[in-house]
Amino acid sequence: MKLSACNTVHNYSILGCMKSIAASFPLPVTITDSKVWLEMCSWSVRAGFPSPAADHTRNRIDLNLHLIRNKEATYIFRVKGDSMTGIGIYEGDELIVDRSIEAKHGNIMLAVLNDGFTVKRLYPRGGVVKLIAENSIYPPIFLKEGEELEIWGVVTRNLHKLY
Repeated sequence: MKLSACNTVHNYSILGCMKSIAASFPLPVTITDSKVWLEMCSWSVRAGFPSPAADHTRNRIDLNLHLIRNKEATYIFRVKGDSMTGIGIYEGDELIVDRSIEAKHGNIMLAVLNDGFTVKRLYPRGGVVKLIAENSIYPPIFLKEGEELEIWGVVTRNLHKLY
């Protein structure tokens, strides 16, 4: 059974050129030992009045250490579709997915449902497994007998481009 609520995803490397790879052939993220350094402010940023301390940035962070918990089990997927817009996941966003985390009730996860990738909220309760879209135009997906579901990994971060 093909489900129209499924999002299409593309697999990407976190570093270097982002080349699209067929979603049915996920490959490990290539994480090199090279650092990705960005300046990090040591204070919180208000969304109101600008801070005069912005010129005093001193700390640096490595994005690999900040965004990736387990590099051997981490992948990036680009989202296609609108079934998760209610929680801020939009078409074109890149999701960081960690395969080493066990998916639990309420997690946003990447799954393979009947040979197709989808991003949904996991809702296993009372012997029933539901995949919940975060867009009211898509009904919940109830796992039926004979359908195959593989929880591929847990979404840990959403990289959302603002411009």
